[in-house]
Amino acid sequence: MPEVLPFAIAITDEEIRDLHDRLRRTRWPEAETVDDWGQGIPLSYSKELADYWLNSYDWRERESRLNRFEHFMTALDGLHVHFIHARSKHENAIPLVLTHGWPGSIVEFSKVIEPLVDPTSHGGSESEAFHVVTPSLPGFGFSGKPTDAGTGVEKIASMWDQLMVRLGYERYVAQGGDWGSAVTTAIGANHSDNCFAIHTNMPTGRPPKGADLSDPDDETKKALEARQFYQDWDSGYSKQQATRPQTLGYGLVDSPVAQMTWIVEKFHRWMDCDGHPENVLTKDELLDNVMIYWLNAAGASSGRIYWESFARFGAGKVTIPTGCASYPGEIIRTPRAWAEGQYNVTHWSTMPRGGHFAAFEQPELFVDDLRTFFATLR
Repeated sequence: MPEVLPFAIAITDEEIRDLHDRLRRTRWPEAETVDDWGQGIPLSYSKELADYWLNSYDWRERESRLNRFEHFMTALDGLHVHFIHARSKHENAIPLVLTHGWPGSIVEFSKVIEPLVDPTSHGGSESEAFHVVTPSLPGFGFSGKPTDAGTGVEKIASMWDQLMVRLGYERYVAQGGDWGSAVTTAIGANHSDNCFAIHTNMPTGRPPKGADLSDPDDETKKALEARQFYQDWDSGYSKQQATRPQTLGYGLVDSPVAQMTWIVEKFHRWMDCDGHPENVLTKDELLDNVMIYWLNAAGASSGRIYWESFARFGAGKVTIPTGCASYPGEIIRTPRAWAEGQYNVTHWSTMPRGGHFAAFEQPELFVDDLRTFFATLR
């Protein structure tokens, strides 16, 4: 059996000095010509966040916080994959694989791993425990970068299935949002011999065949409006990453401010944050996620998942039990009737708050919903 080796995040002082030097030498553009985020992340906030990154952000403290979890590396289909593996002390814990998306990372789950693994210390009961496995997608974070084409969502789903079985979990459940939702959907569709249920905070789906959309109800109207807005004003990043991720990558890998603004602009747009990302996350939390990209020079490699799989997002019918959480700030809102065309929806939650980065933004709601859904399957 291939080895599963312990891993620790250990960034060198030289890498931190290089980051600081690049931040000091940033060549800034002129300010936007509007007084909001309509043309992208404003110059004033970009400078404020970059200054904090240079002069106040303490990577060593943040690194230590991430290393409180047990990290590992293993080879899957010839590629080294990094993952957190947190085992519960409770005997009947359910194995759960959590998958992030873009522009997220394992950092998204840093607030939910411990409550899921140790519910008795976090307001839950022993019967709600999980063993949690949190991999970094290929080309993201500390995982290896594919050197050949072909690492799309179906292959990643197969890799995650191999990983769970390798760890001794021949029966497990899966959860994800964004690309994590696509991977989780592919696991549910193609690996139901081992995976017996899935949960997603970004369910996908299309209007039922023959549906009359000329006079939609309120839920359908909001879904259609959100999709049109995304298509018209919010999807340029995906077109670039789906068509020319390599060209984009040169700037993202060379300039920390380019990588920071490329990511943080999406956190502003996709969180339920009332107009400012720091209404939900701290500067430290925003930069923790950016650092996972910057330190690993993942600007190009992370974008390639769009090139590989954008047209396949959400493909595959899922017949195993599926839980869905619908957050009001999600990029694309999918009505339950649409989701039921793709999933065997046995649990649906309409959340009172939260957006695209559900586990990061609203960890208590996220944990409670997973506990509630998977309790029906224990």
